Amino acid sequence: MIDRDEAARAAILARLAVSREELRRILEPPPNEPDTGGSKNGDGPGGFPRSRTMQALMSGRGLGTLGAAAAGLLVARPGLALRLLRLLPAGAVAKTLLIRGIAALREKHAKH
Repeated sequence: MIDRDEAARAAILARLAVSREELRRILEPPPNEPDTGGSKNGDGPGGFPRSRTMQALMSGRGLGTLGAAAAGLLVARPGLALRLLRLLPAGAVAKTLLIRGIAALREKHAKH
């Protein structure tokens, strides 16, 4: 019985190690890119987004999740959603969205 408990514990610890490694791989910058603290758009050290959390949120999957959560909040509590929207740095967000839009258009035209 103790052997089964130890085997189950070892299996759980192995799965935890795998999931921790996946999280590290997702959240940490790739090793071939220097960690400048800025965005991938080349904005430099003072660019937006600076934190790894915001960089993960501004990635493709992160933006989809963030958009769904924002739409749900806007439908459920529009007053709170608008107050939170005022806290965003509008210039930096607009610049990032504009750069992404232009890059998407260039990519679309390059495929044709």
